[in-house]
Amino acid sequence: MKELQHLNKYFKKYRDRLLIGIAITILAKIFALFTPRLIGQSINVIVAKLDGEIDATFKTDLAINILYLIGAALIAGGFTFLKRQTIINVSRFIEFDLKNEIYIQYQRLSLNFYKKNRTGDLMNRISEDVGKVRMYVGPAIMYSIDTVTLFIIALIYMFNQAPTLALYTIIPLPILSITIYTLSKVIHKRSTIVQVYLSKLSTFAQESFSGISVIKANGIELQTNTDFEILSTESRQKQINLAKVQALFFPLMILLIGASNLLVIYVGGTQYINGIIEDFGTIAEFIIYVNMLTWPVAALGWVTSIVQEAEASQKRINEFLKVEPEIKNRVTTPTIIEGNIEFKNVSFTYDDTNIQALKDISFSVNQGETLAIIGKTGSGKSTILDLIGRLYDINDGNIIIDENSIEKVNLNSLRNSVGYVPQDAFLFSDSIKNNVKFGSTNATDEDIVQAAKNAVVHKNIIKFVNGYDTILGERGITLSGGQKQRVSIARAIIKNPKILLLDDCLSAVDTETEEKILNNLDKVSEGKTTIIVSHRISSVKNADKIIVLDDGYIIQNGTHDELINIDGYYKNLYLKQLSETSKNQ
Repeated sequence: MKELQHLNKYFKKYRDRLLIGIAITILAKIFALFTPRLIGQSINVIVAKLDGEIDATFKTDLAINILYLIGAALIAGGFTFLKRQTIINVSRFIEFDLKNEIYIQYQRLSLNFYKKNRTGDLMNRISEDVGKVRMYVGPAIMYSIDTVTLFIIALIYMFNQAPTLALYTIIPLPILSITIYTLSKVIHKRSTIVQVYLSKLSTFAQESFSGISVIKANGIELQTNTDFEILSTESRQKQINLAKVQALFFPLMILLIGASNLLVIYVGGTQYINGIIEDFGTIAEFIIYVNMLTWPVAALGWVTSIVQEAEASQKRINEFLKVEPEIKNRVTTPTIIEGNIEFKNVSFTYDDTNIQALKDISFSVNQGETLAIIGKTGSGKSTILDLIGRLYDINDGNIIIDENSIEKVNLNSLRNSVGYVPQDAFLFSDSIKNNVKFGSTNATDEDIVQAAKNAVVHKNIIKFVNGYDTILGERGITLSGGQKQRVSIARAIIKNPKILLLDDCLSAVDTETEEKILNNLDKVSEGKTTIIVSHRISSVKNADKIIVLDDGYIIQNGTHDELINIDGYYKNLYLKQLSETSKNQ
């Protein structure tokens, strides 16, 4: 139960609703327990008249008991409805709050966390695991209160009526408790394994659906199906192993309740014959009490199973909730960002791969200037952009933003001031309009169109049947690579950021379109700090400064005119691309 203590804050939040629900539950059970007593009294009335005449008093007494029975049943039914409207509703509120807590935590966590954990597992914890926890905070609590109330009231009355008979009736209960305790430990262990396999299945399915084009292109559908079948077979076996243990509960409980009924009939009948029990209706009452205890006793096992599964799920949830984000916002007050950036002897190594991406990097770019970064694949170009947005913290050196160390800049202010177009353009399964508007939620339709025009994608969009209202497929699969890049550019520039980061975002467009976009960017980025990462000389030649990276080091820096007159990587790349352009013409 230690893991479930995390939910105490929610119980405190909804304390009033829960207390009302508990009170209603107790009242519902009290009125339900009037039924055996009234039936017993009715039987006693009938038995008393077996050898006599049926008179008006008999009919009146019987009619009154029947009316009391109907009234008690109606009141108990009304309270039962109300208890579900309180306790079960609270479980939904807590489910809502817990999902939001997990989602907010996912938003807080750093990129390294997502590199180490799979999307399917993250989804499973916020859906399947939270669903298991909801069963604990709703039905488990409700039926536990039901059971406790019923046992206390029923047993008190049973011992008052016939102590010896009551004692025989509850003999099977200790056996039941020991059995439940033993089985619960097994259920807890197997529930944890089941949830782990559910995460594996979710992850496999999510990755398969996301990469369906790769699977089809390589013709590996059969292999993928085989792998999924193997995994699902293993998961099925774990589910069966859990179900086998859970299946022992109900037969065992029915057996023990049946044994209690036999004891009531035998012992109660013997005591009635011997005159120890005076009223025959008492035996009928005890049989009804025992059968009323059938579901609570069965529910006791079910609730125990729910609690064990919930604890296993909450433990998995807590694992992520306890993770502290590596990137922390150490400044609470907003920071005004102008756009001056300086790297001072910066080195950075990725934790997950232990690859040193940057080695003693130093450069500066002032507000309104354009810096271009060029170099081989894996030379560290994208890493520089990630560090400017503080998606990672550096290992050595310092990054200065407007004369402040980047760690002393408000993280929200920094990221709100950055417009970032990643190398792998990501679009949401939403309309094109909303994908562009994602950069600025307050943008008007005119702003959206203008941003699309600046990104040279407006003419493509209006050719779609639904224009800007066209719904994109997952990750923007509806669009071509170049269109996705240009929509991403529109999303970044509509934000009107102080710092514009473009990570090889023109690689999928032709040279003519590239030239138009660059000309438009010159206009919209006036007064802004722009950093362009590219493999094309045509994309970087007009930058105020150019740095060339190789294996994490800056091997060249200067302007385009300076670098083409110096032997080295930049000049060689320029001549190579110039030659290729001449051949294509």
